[in-house]
Amino acid sequence: MKIQKIILTRIKKGSIMDRKTKENTMKTRKVLALAGVTLLAAGVLAACSGGSATKGEQTFAFTYETDPDNLNYLTTGKAATADITSNVIDGLLENDKYGNLIPSMAEDWSVSKDGLTYTYKIRQDAKWYTSEGEEYAPVKAQDFVTGLKYATDKKSEALYLVQDSIKGLDAYAKGEITDFSQVGIKAIDDQTVQYTLNKPESFWNSKTTMGVLAPVNEEFLNSKGDDFAKATDPSSILYNGPYLLKSIVTKSTVEFAKNPNYWDKDNVHIDKVKLSFWDGQDTSKPAENFKDGSLSAARLYPTSASFAELEKEMKDNIVYTQQDSTTYVVGTNIDRQSYKYTSKTSEEQKTSTKKALLNKDFRQAIAFGFDRTAYASQLNGQTGASKILRNIFVPPTFVQADGKNFGDMVKEKLVTYGDEWKDVNLADAQDGLYNPEKAKAEFAKAKAALQAEGVQFPIHLDMPVDQTATTKVQRVQSMKQSLEATLGTDNVILDIQQLQKDEVLNVTLFAQTAAGEDWDLSDNVGWGPDFSDPSTYLDIIKPSVGENTRTYLGFDSGKDNEAAKKVGLNDYDKMVNEAGEETTDVTKRYNKYAEAQAWLTDSALVIPTTSRTGRPILSKMVPFTLPFSFAGNKGTSDPLRYKYLELQDKAVTADEYQKAQDKWMKEKEESNKKAQEELAKHVK
Repeated sequence: MKIQKIILTRIKKGSIMDRKTKENTMKTRKVLALAGVTLLAAGVLAACSGGSATKGEQTFAFTYETDPDNLNYLTTGKAATADITSNVIDGLLENDKYGNLIPSMAEDWSVSKDGLTYTYKIRQDAKWYTSEGEEYAPVKAQDFVTGLKYATDKKSEALYLVQDSIKGLDAYAKGEITDFSQVGIKAIDDQTVQYTLNKPESFWNSKTTMGVLAPVNEEFLNSKGDDFAKATDPSSILYNGPYLLKSIVTKSTVEFAKNPNYWDKDNVHIDKVKLSFWDGQDTSKPAENFKDGSLSAARLYPTSASFAELEKEMKDNIVYTQQDSTTYVVGTNIDRQSYKYTSKTSEEQKTSTKKALLNKDFRQAIAFGFDRTAYASQLNGQTGASKILRNIFVPPTFVQADGKNFGDMVKEKLVTYGDEWKDVNLADAQDGLYNPEKAKAEFAKAKAALQAEGVQFPIHLDMPVDQTATTKVQRVQSMKQSLEATLGTDNVILDIQQLQKDEVLNVTLFAQTAAGEDWDLSDNVGWGPDFSDPSTYLDIIKPSVGENTRTYLGFDSGKDNEAAKKVGLNDYDKMVNEAGEETTDVTKRYNKYAEAQAWLTDSALVIPTTSRTGRPILSKMVPFTLPFSFAGNKGTSDPLRYKYLELQDKAVTADEYQKAQDKWMKEKEESNKKAQEELAKHVK
């Protein structure tokens, strides 16, 4: 959730949105569609026993906006898939409510002193089940070998997560070796699987929560053939997780039932889960359903017509969630090839736009001229607008080293690029970029250079949006208003392309090649990290091998793209690679990644907008019972993973939530410290 995540990924899945459907086609959990389930979902809980969440059978009801295009957890990187399969498929490890990695299919693990060999002991009570709950076979070490081979043979969207990590895997993926037994994954016996890495990765274990490293039963896989993991067929996969998938009806419902034979069923408190498709149009409906008792939690939309009255009525129960690690962005298509959806009327306009988007000063003018607070207020209202704002792609608090947050490291590097960055605040929850005067100054430089190249103004920028989703349309309209007001319509015109949802997805998140990316600017993408290292964000847009260059930047990686060269992405590629080669000194590693992030910020190729969470809700979920993580597929800040989740009878109050958050933060610090200290016992 890479690419949701934007959708998306959550993506990344993610690419926003979320991304890692394609929730962000990105590719891996993670790509998240800005329009995706993770962004606009209104989590809902419904108690089936007389409306009581604590008596009888408990049902969790939720809304979703994007159907998965498959259930193949091994090959997809789309958040729409991961948000389903992560509830029914377990990997080696998972996250607890404090974000610690704890045993799942692996009851124990060890790592060699050189950091290159990881060995996992598979629990004896791990079983595969059919969608009907019938036992199929034990989960064995070989299932993990089979899963990785299949993912590699099928060119998994998420393979990049491990291709350069596992010894021999890159060579096998490229066809340089054909014997998979030469790859650094071995089933030592039925209960022991071992991975050999090319170089130490302190964050390796966090990758084990991702689908690309999940197991699959070889006999079942072969029996299904091309019918394995079909989007609407729960019987097309086996289950070893807390839930069984019971049904999927396109643009209607997704239903789960608790796996009664699950090895850890005591930590599964919700008996049934029902996801209902929601097109995002009636933003008042979730709150209305909460008030009438049919929903136990609802995502709120402060711009809806009914919100003012709701706020008066239920002010004490409106809770703002914490910002998470998913970052939604505005991407820049630097090599557009398709013009099916455009307001451009001549080849001259197409050429002028291309040249403008290749000019850094022009892109910076867009970044500084875009009022992101006004943009966020279309979703979160004026009061909550700042609560979701993000200024850099890698969240500023994602990692720390040498007493500094990552954002502080980036700022030290960024100020060296020019005076325009000296007073920019990169912290979350405030707009550190919007500055009309800077925007005008950068545009003046760009216009002079572009006119010398024969560029004709105004520059027309096509931006697609799902016309059925009210808040999405409002956000893009807000961006248009602020850009045109700052730069002038004689210079820049943002042409909003209002399309059907499927059309938007097909030309953004679901586009199979760069040739299908039909836009100039797009906010239909975001990224949720796959593992706990800055590379999980920055690697995905490397021009050489990045899995999501087309989704964010409009070109296919590995093609020696001329536009990528012109904007300096080869320099970025070099910086990211150098950071990745630093495997022993964490401070040096993060500082190198900070250099790459600073370059990316200065380039204005990817303009961060918001996080996924930080939004108002009404809820009967017991606060902070969700499995938590800033990265991977087994933790969440939204109610997207149902193991551990608990319900309560009454709506959570803001005061109750704050007290629970304070308690959780204290416990989390203590728990994380203890987990860190216990890592030493795994080194053997």
